[in-house]
Amino acid sequence: MLGPRKTSVHDTNIDGEEFIVKKLLCAAGMGLALAVSAGVQAADKIAVVNVANIFQQLPQRATVAKQLENEFKGRASDLQSQERDLQTKSQRLQRDGSTMKASERSRQEKDLMAQREAFSAKVQSFEQDNRRRSTEERNKILSRIQDAVKKVATDEGYDVVIDANAVAYAANAKDITADVLKQVK
Repeated sequence: MLGPRKTSVHDTNIDGEEFIVKKLLCAAGMGLALAVSAGVQAADKIAVVNVANIFQQLPQRATVAKQLENEFKGRASDLQSQERDLQTKSQRLQRDGSTMKASERSRQEKDLMAQREAFSAKVQSFEQDNRRRSTEERNKILSRIQDAVKKVATDEGYDVVIDANAVAYAANAKDITADVLKQVK
């Protein structure tokens, strides 16, 4: 049979320290929970805005699209004429290739392949430039929308503004899309 456990001063101290550490951790956890819930409760003025809808409705969007079209019109026309020229040469080579000398057909095939490669490089460069410029202009418009969102939120005292497309449901949030659209126009 086991007798009473011998306790020493050292054993009691460890149990006491563990108890104190557990209490401190519990208190710290409670304090953190209260701080987080207080932070959530402080952000009680929430609004939603549909940025995509604003972007689609802006008249500047159409203006920028026309501007970009005019900016790239010359290069696009050049590429289209080069493409037609390559198609014509390819058709001519297919049609007349059987009656040509082998050396002449080989030379024209090499020329056509070199022209196609140069054309592909020009098309790729055109597409990259067009995409880069489109992105620049889109970002300018989105920056204006963001500035308008900030102004409306500040003027109306909102703590948080969330994009309507990023939220599944928002019962108590006010939709400020129309106010932001007025501000951007």
